[in-house]
Amino acid sequence: MAPYLTPELKRELVETANKIIAPGKGILAADESTGTMGKRLANIGVENTEENRRLYRQLLFTTDPAIGNNISGVILFHETLYQKADDGTPFVELIKQRGIVPGIKVDKGVVPLAGFNGGECTTQGLDDLGTRCAQYYKDGARFAKWRCVLKITDLTPSDVAMRENANVLARYASICQQNGLVPIVEPEVLSDGSHDLARCQFVTEKVLSHTYKALIDNHVFLEGTLLKPNMVMAGQSCLTKYTPEQVGQATVITLQRTVPPAMPGVCFLSGGQSEEEASCNLNAINAYPGKKPWALTFSYGRALQASVLKAWGGKAENVKAGQDELLKRAQANGLAAQGKYGGGATGAAGGQSLFVADHQY
Repeated sequence: MAPYLTPELKRELVETANKIIAPGKGILAADESTGTMGKRLANIGVENTEENRRLYRQLLFTTDPAIGNNISGVILFHETLYQKADDGTPFVELIKQRGIVPGIKVDKGVVPLAGFNGGECTTQGLDDLGTRCAQYYKDGARFAKWRCVLKITDLTPSDVAMRENANVLARYASICQQNGLVPIVEPEVLSDGSHDLARCQFVTEKVLSHTYKALIDNHVFLEGTLLKPNMVMAGQSCLTKYTPEQVGQATVITLQRTVPPAMPGVCFLSGGQSEEEASCNLNAINAYPGKKPWALTFSYGRALQASVLKAWGGKAENVKAGQDELLKRAQANGLAAQGKYGGGATGAAGGQSLFVADHQY
């Protein structure tokens, strides 16, 4: 595997990956694009300016250092990687001071897959990825994220879409590793639709199978990667409601059938679940008995930040209240990543649905 990587580089990739999936820890996804961050700010009546985005990210990254007990990595957007706090400290340094690994979103967005109907898509950004990864490494990032999207309908995802997205993820992963960045591989099966749990499991197994075949075919060093998949859940419009235990069982069985044991960790996306739902389902995944040779933890954006944004409201006097919400949710998910969360850590938006149709970053 990975004949192009030196032993030293392999060691560094393994160390970074294992630091991120340390017990009781997971990732804060703060890599919302300028447009997406604008929607988040609009919900709390705050104008989408660079300064307001900076102030909000500063709130996140100046949270009490105890945040490092449960957050091990943070994914940044390009703009945020180069921003500084009020006192001039670069955000990257604030993150490192808390024992957290800085990461960077490197894809350039989802685009339609030409020639295919049903909203199928692929992700762009490979052309100059090597140059960008080399620069991001110099600027402090140690891992990267790239999101591909698959949709469940009666006719999709097609085999072509699954192969195309798997190959894109594999090329991205290989390029990241050559530049010292641990690639987070994210093949997201969207929760849009009325499909049941069994249909989601069937599709997710196929998507992950395609993904790992492509990673292996492209000589990606699996021990130096992380996976960011969807949990196996019914579509948002499905009339049947499933328990966290059913979600946990379906998700673990899917991983057992498709993900090689060499891969160190799985950091689930929240995919529009409420904060509390995302924590309870993660807990059920970890509580489910059976072979689980990987760490099973979180890489949450909305499910870590909804209550933070609501409590902050764009007001300087509410920064501490927002930070307290972040600590609370991080602790809840840290427990859930160990199968020890008993529920009840509801915050300002704890039970609120965070689903966005056809979600874009």
